Amino acid sequence: MSTTAVHTNEHIGHDDAHDHEHHELNFVEKYIFSTDHKTIAKQFLITGIIWALIGGGLSIIFRLQLGFPDMNLEWLRPILGKWITSTGQIDSEFYLALVTMHGTIMVFFVLTAGLSGTFSNFLIPLQIGARDMASGFLNMLSYWFFFLSGVIMFISFFIETGPASAGWTVYPPLSALPTAMQGSGLGMTLWLVAMVFFIVSSLLGGINYVTTVINLRTQGMSFFRLPLTIWAFFLTAVIGILSFPVLFSAALLLVFDRSFGTSFYLSDIYIGGEALPNVGGSPILYQHLFWFLGHPEVYIVILPALGITSEVIATNSRKPIFGYKAMILSLLGITILSFVVWAHHMFVSGLSPFLGSIFMFLTLIIAVPSAVKAFNYLTTLWRGNIIFTPAMLFSIGLVSFFISGGLTGIFLGNSAVDINLHDTYFVVAHFHLVMGSASFFGMMAGIYHWFPKMFGRMMNEKLGYIHFWLTFVGVYLVFFPLHYIGIAGFPRRYYSFTNFDAFQDFTDLNTFVSVAAIITFSAQFIFLFNFFYNIFRGRKAPANPWGSNTLEWTTPRVPGHGNWEGDIPKVYRWPYDYSKPGAPEDFIPQHIPLTETPESNLPHEIEQLKEEGIEVKAANAGKS
Repeated sequence: MSTTAVHTNEHIGHDDAHDHEHHELNFVEKYIFSTDHKTIAKQFLITGIIWALIGGGLSIIFRLQLGFPDMNLEWLRPILGKWITSTGQIDSEFYLALVTMHGTIMVFFVLTAGLSGTFSNFLIPLQIGARDMASGFLNMLSYWFFFLSGVIMFISFFIETGPASAGWTVYPPLSALPTAMQGSGLGMTLWLVAMVFFIVSSLLGGINYVTTVINLRTQGMSFFRLPLTIWAFFLTAVIGILSFPVLFSAALLLVFDRSFGTSFYLSDIYIGGEALPNVGGSPILYQHLFWFLGHPEVYIVILPALGITSEVIATNSRKPIFGYKAMILSLLGITILSFVVWAHHMFVSGLSPFLGSIFMFLTLIIAVPSAVKAFNYLTTLWRGNIIFTPAMLFSIGLVSFFISGGLTGIFLGNSAVDINLHDTYFVVAHFHLVMGSASFFGMMAGIYHWFPKMFGRMMNEKLGYIHFWLTFVGVYLVFFPLHYIGIAGFPRRYYSFTNFDAFQDFTDLNTFVSVAAIITFSAQFIFLFNFFYNIFRGRKAPANPWGSNTLEWTTPRVPGHGNWEGDIPKVYRWPYDYSKPGAPEDFIPQHIPLTETPESNLPHEIEQLKEEGIEVKAANAGKS
């Protein structure tokens, strides 16, 4: 990017900041229909937290059914109404709706919009040195399309036939035939409409993030001086822009099959012994379209969490991140490979064994860049002067889940082994560890770390520690036993298992998992109190509470619209100058010129100054 372009953007942004200062915004303009990226980030965050409570609550309800199959759940009737049967059990069709909505909410509304929408919005302009996103208006629309999507999805809980009931992947024919079951009717239609609005929201946000990172970086902020958070958000947006339109096409063809009599996904279907007229379609086509988004979606969820973890671990280890360029290359590798492994979800669909072997090979290859990231995190932690903040604990927890859950992915990536494990609780345990829990921990790390910059106040550390340990131990107690149930063949999404003699031995283990899930879910209310109480009553945060190097900590304690009151800082160094030999302090922010730190300049930095015509003698110039 040319220097001229940067200066032009900086001066325009500076003028815009003054315009905002002169124009007093009313409540609606400032907090509801705001174009300020920080306010929009908070909107995504609060909405994501609300959806997390709903999605987590749904999981507790169906865990009650699995863990206590003979329990009378009549006490849930005020909440679930007719979906509690006369015998006090959850209706079997509604059970599938609970599973469907839990998966949809957690994957899309919480771990995609809640995580990426929050931190991409909040951090991209602040960390690259921009006044705001490239388009504040499109950014605002991105949130409100997401909000509208959530409203439509929420309404589906209250219709007569109940919400969608085809699993979160909404495979046909259950999703393509409105008469297949109750949850295939209006609830399924609302699911599809909600997802269309969600896809529009994601595309608007992704285009904005990519444009902002490419065009609005401050002077000196080259791509190899970007924090790893920005690399992760940038590549996540690229994945979303390329993959979400495919899900849109899959949903559109599903609407045609449901409403206009087409047969894209239907053929040779019988209902009540009567053949339907649909011929020529294939439900496997839908699987290809869905998983072309579905597997990149795994990385849309996990990459922002990995980016946050990179920043938090480096800051709290007081060490430079190990292998900065290797981390970037691993992110690029994951981005590319995520598009060519989707059919490993389809090893049992009749896929050609030859194609299966290709997808198996590519799936195992993607473990390499993932292992690079895990190795680099561990090496950064090694012999670091670690500060165990709540954010740091959640980041270390993410690394633990990423490794333990990733190892089980090697089993599932092998087509021969996957045939036995497919659609069992082994799969549920794997992706809840490596994707769900790891991403959730990355989100928590980000909230604890950037809460002072978001709200100008500090969260309570002791409550943060309690929240971490209850959640970390609870997650392993919930999902680790499910691997054993899955190896024994326990199928996912089954309403009841007590009728199968082979599964009777797992009754106690299922009860244990359900109790652990209830305790883990309850622990999140500690976080909720800590979060909302300290927004208003927490002690005021210092300007840079963690001793971080990135640009967001150079803004006022609570930055206004425009972020910096004066000129945007220029960047002179990468973001990980921690514990640099010769430096008087253990961190040097990015905006500090090399000429001000002669005692710690490394040989390559001295050469950089010489190229600029500046002579600087360094105390450690002889070091390599």
